[in-house]
Amino acid sequence: MLIAITGTPGTGKTSVAKLLAKKSYNIINLNDFAIEKNCVLSKDKKRDSNVVDIEKLNDYFKQFKTEEIVFLDGHLSHLISKVDKVILLRCNPNKLKKNLEKKNWKKEKINENLQAEILDVILLESLEIHKEKDIFEIDTTDLLVNGVYDSILEIIKNGFKNIKKYKIGKIDWSEEILNYF
Repeated sequence: MLIAITGTPGTGKTSVAKLLAKKSYNIINLNDFAIEKNCVLSKDKKRDSNVVDIEKLNDYFKQFKTEEIVFLDGHLSHLISKVDKVILLRCNPNKLKKNLEKKNWKKEKINENLQAEILDVILLESLEIHKEKDIFEIDTTDLLVNGVYDSILEIIKNGFKNIKKYKIGKIDWSEEILNYF
């Protein structure tokens, strides 16, 4: 089973992926994988990020088969159609801004990501590809990495049944747009 761990940058994807790896889960870092498989089209200098060929990346995963759980870590992982389940990490924009400032990101890049979080961009993109019942949202705002890990394990242990607290649409930062833009 291939599970996407996705979310706006700064929501905790990589931190929880590292913890999952320590607990013997298999992790594929999507950015590293894209570079390794020559799926990077160019470098966006303004955003200081790679422009990834999602179609080519999807082609690599079409043949992916496994009996065990494999996590796909990356803010584009929800765009992989072969993914069986999507775990979308969300974070209140106030905390997200602090997280991104700690990474020394430029103000423009921080604002772009805050806007994406507030407007549910990744959730909407996920819904274009995956069924609602296969997408789970975790609010990481007040959780340490162990808490996010525990939430992911709870989802897995419940057989990916629709657990009310992880149901999509419960997290709404839309009023925060007034504070930033």
